[in-house]
Amino acid sequence: MKRILIVEDDLSIRNILKKYLKSHGYEVDEAGSIVDFRKKLYNDKFDLVLLDIMLPDGFSINELPDIKVNFPDLGVIIISARDSDNDKIYGLEIGADDYVAKPFNPREVVARIKSYFRRVSKNNEYIKYGPLEIFCENYVVKLNNNEVEMTAKEFEVLCLLAKNPDYVFSREKILDTVWEDEFISDRVVDVHISNIRNKLGKSWIKTIRGAGYKFNPRGYDV
Repeated sequence: MKRILIVEDDLSIRNILKKYLKSHGYEVDEAGSIVDFRKKLYNDKFDLVLLDIMLPDGFSINELPDIKVNFPDLGVIIISARDSDNDKIYGLEIGADDYVAKPFNPREVVARIKSYFRRVSKNNEYIKYGPLEIFCENYVVKLNNNEVEMTAKEFEVLCLLAKNPDYVFSREKILDTVWEDEFISDRVVDVHISNIRNKLGKSWIKTIRGAGYKFNPRGYDV
């Protein structure tokens, strides 16, 4: 799962973001100063940073050029009360991937995070479990070298589960990830899972009673 570092000196804002991001399946850590920020970066691995500009020990935006050199794959979304056009343009010019002004709606932050990960996702990712092959760029699934026809949403559900074989996805989490903000019943998830099982065999996706669904990377052994 994606790991996000929240860099913010306001504890109440950190707690709001942390709670909301965790509810959407992200792993979260936090830092309250530039010193803590740099320490976390050099001792752990993150996919994205939510970065407040004004911290107790300085302006974090001054750290961006150096951070982008040392961590070129790290995404940075600035979240700041400095909301002038000049501040936004400057932040983006020196390395930020997006800019959210305070006060913010946590749903907007999550939407910006999802948008960032979609932009940088490796579209040529290839997934293989025994005879099952998934070609993410082309929306192609093969089983025993035979192409299996799937709808776009069936493919996206399968790809989501197959990329995270150790994670149990609730219906709500699958809806939020694949369908995002569309107002539809979670029953649609069951229908798509059933369709995928009919096409690939029932052993590839496990039902975890009371929790959701989980991919079985050894479905071909069953």
